[in-house]
Amino acid sequence: MVEWSDFERATIQDIFSKMEYEVVGPAALSRCLVVYPWTQRYFGNFGNLYNAAAIIANPLVAKHGTTILHGLDRAVKNMDDIKATYAELSVLHSEKLHVDPDNFKLLSDCLTIVVAAKLGKAFTGDVQAAFQKFLAVVVSSLGMQYH
Repeated sequence: MVEWSDFERATIQDIFSKMEYEVVGPAALSRCLVVYPWTQRYFGNFGNLYNAAAIIANPLVAKHGTTILHGLDRAVKNMDDIKATYAELSVLHSEKLHVDPDNFKLLSDCLTIVVAAKLGKAFTGDVQAAFQKFLAVVVSSLGMQYH
């Protein structure tokens, strides 16, 4: 079980309470698909992903990016048991969708960049450390079916 300091809990809750899901989610997923083009293979039914402009303008990418962020709400609300919170989603991604667990890490890195850009100077080293710890726990929980 992960131990969270009061600062970490407050920081994660604060970040998510201020986040524009419909902006940040699509930006993070678009960035991931552009920077790591091999991740596109899981989105074959999303249509045109031929270049950065097409990815950024794709409404299915935007919708899924928003869905991902709303899915992170579950972890924010269940920080003391993130593994159990994502057990079913982990099985789906590993057994049905066959998603390479490394892709969750790539997406979390892209999300960190987008959040850092949105928060600017407020994204201090301590804030970044708390945010990345949170994302690392989520990534580990989503990838647990692979181990």
